[in-house]
Amino acid sequence: MTNVRIGVMYDRDWAPEELPGFARRAEALGVDDLWVVEDLGWNGGVSAAAVALGATERIRVGLGIAPAPLRSPALLAMELATLARVFPGRLVAGIGHGVREWMAQVGVAPRSPLALLEETVTAVRTLLRGGRVELAGREVRLDGVRLVHPPAEVPPVVAGVVRPRSLELSGRVADGTVITEGHGPGDLENARALTAKGGASPGHTLTVLAFASVGDDADEVARALHPHIEGHAAWLGRPRDEVFTVAGPASQAAQRIGELAAAGADTVVLRIAGAEPLRQLEALLEAAGPRVSAEGAGTGGGGGSGARA
Repeated sequence: MTNVRIGVMYDRDWAPEELPGFARRAEALGVDDLWVVEDLGWNGGVSAAAVALGATERIRVGLGIAPAPLRSPALLAMELATLARVFPGRLVAGIGHGVREWMAQVGVAPRSPLALLEETVTAVRTLLRGGRVELAGREVRLDGVRLVHPPAEVPPVVAGVVRPRSLELSGRVADGTVITEGHGPGDLENARALTAKGGASPGHTLTVLAFASVGDDADEVARALHPHIEGHAAWLGRPRDEVFTVAGPASQAAQRIGELAAAGADTVVLRIAGAEPLRQLEALLEAAGPRVSAEGAGTGGGGGSGARA
């Protein structure tokens, strides 16, 4: 399998103190990316990214995602710049709307989620590039802010979005788009069209999160995925059998990743359900075979194995 990065998510339900060991073992298996989560009440995304970066030497770490309403763009840019300077070339910064109910719960729901996301992404990207930001927007106000220590290697800032207007916005202002779990090849083709409509550059990347369960026992795989599929089917407003998953025996799961890659995915990040996620990951990487990452370096399964406790 070529020209697609394979990543793994550190699930929000897993204990934060186990992240360093998981990250090291995932890196030893040859995975390209490790993505961490920021959801209200679970984990802090920037701190989790710092933990994962500090525990590893090679893999890229994605922040998926920082909710724009919850973070000052100036502070977020400062945090990202620190990580990017210490770990150059190894960070992807995801920013999104945040879950509206959660944002309301903590008193930061914006008047215009679209304006807030556009102004936040634009400001963060400018600050990371060493620019001075003067912005009196609908949601964001910055009066001559500049980073003293911008990173020499600027991390990509990607937008985690779902709806058509937000996908167009991502194409207009972000370096890439993150598509949430449950979306299949047809959804990706639509997302590519919408980001292009927004003005996406040829280098605009598409990162796809996917529920995954790898194993030969079909009933066991179905049981592991069931709660995820149920919840996401309701959220996406589609039948359960239309929620895309990377599932089944390792060879079949690898084919599902290939389907996403053929539809335009640059990176597929697996949210693995069921027992021994790292053993599942190892089996899938072996079935996927050698890959060519976005930087052009060959990667593949290898190294040690292990399972999350």
